[in-house]
Amino acid sequence: MQRVVVTGCGIISALGQGLPVTLEALMSHRPGIGPLRYLATAHSHLPCAEVPFSNAQMRSTLGIPEGAVTIRTALMGIIALGEALESAGWNTCRPERPVFISGTTVGGMDKSERFYNDFLTNNSRNDYIRAHDCGSCTQMIADYYGGFDMLSTLSTACSSAANAILTGADMIRTGRTSVAVVGGSECLTRFHLNGFNTLMILDKEPCRPFDDTRAGLNLGEGAAYLVLESAESAQKRGVKPLCLLAGCGNACDAYHQTASSPTGEGAFLSMKKALAEAGLLPSDIDYINAHGTGTPNNDESEGTAIIRVFGENSVPPVSSTKSFTGHTTSASGSIEAVISILALLHNFTPVNLNFKEKMANLSFTPVTNNKPLRPLKHVLTNSFGFGGNDTSCIFTKI
Repeated sequence: MQRVVVTGCGIISALGQGLPVTLEALMSHRPGIGPLRYLATAHSHLPCAEVPFSNAQMRSTLGIPEGAVTIRTALMGIIALGEALESAGWNTCRPERPVFISGTTVGGMDKSERFYNDFLTNNSRNDYIRAHDCGSCTQMIADYYGGFDMLSTLSTACSSAANAILTGADMIRTGRTSVAVVGGSECLTRFHLNGFNTLMILDKEPCRPFDDTRAGLNLGEGAAYLVLESAESAQKRGVKPLCLLAGCGNACDAYHQTASSPTGEGAFLSMKKALAEAGLLPSDIDYINAHGTGTPNNDESEGTAIIRVFGENSVPPVSSTKSFTGHTTSASGSIEAVISILALLHNFTPVNLNFKEKMANLSFTPVTNNKPLRPLKHVLTNSFGFGGNDTSCIFTKI
């Protein structure tokens, strides 16, 4: 079975554009959560984590004409994908027959909700009906660069991008492709924000994952992509891998449409499966990038699952970087995978911002210091979606 390596990464989030900017924000404890600037909504009082560029700025950066049909999710995806391809040496030696797998749930909803009345009364905005679909978003991102042999779109809510990583890795391991570009992109929309607000899980203050006073999440937006290759393909192209994708696991406990189970069964199973595929023991994991949304339900459930896997008194350092980026929903799996890879490459543990009070029912507290307890070799990242669709990925230093 083929070993899967990561040869490139790209990211855009509320922290800014690119790997260096993201690393600087994580190391200097600079969050991207704040007042809304671009999304017009009645809930502007809610803190969110917007990408700090307007659609016009991103179009200009990409050289896309003003009148072209564009959606924010695709613009962010194109920018993140460009960095991933460049860092993987795509321009120097393009691989043969790569596949592109992207996760999103919002797709082009930012424009379809804006132009809905036009759809009903005239034909002036009909091009945006087609752009609404999640698959159209993937097509837009891929078409900007071209050269992909197969496109696929995954939509499993907040585990979408992580499932794109898992799917790409599976295709490489089983010999169906040698290169898979994987990840996700998601923009903020009114529908998006209203839905989470209706669930009463949005915090009016900056989120506090794994804190006893946590009161909900802050929504965010962004995109991130990874270039996965067989070790043989990377060697053939003369590209030095960043790290190994050692293992992935997915489980769906179907406990509830929007809530996690009290025992964290889906999370427990996904972490156990990832460890088994990687051939690792729980004690081998040096850092966990938790799903950690900051909601009372998720953090209790995920914390319980972590303790079930690692033991009451043997939990490795844990943090949630959603305290930096907000919850980027379908893109969170790849954004946090890139953050985990940065931690691995630069040997630091991203801190859990805003933590003050230990959760009464958990034996561990999240990381508040960038200095790791030991050199990082194996990092596990969790992404959990509605319906209990949970995915865990393990990245290993080479």
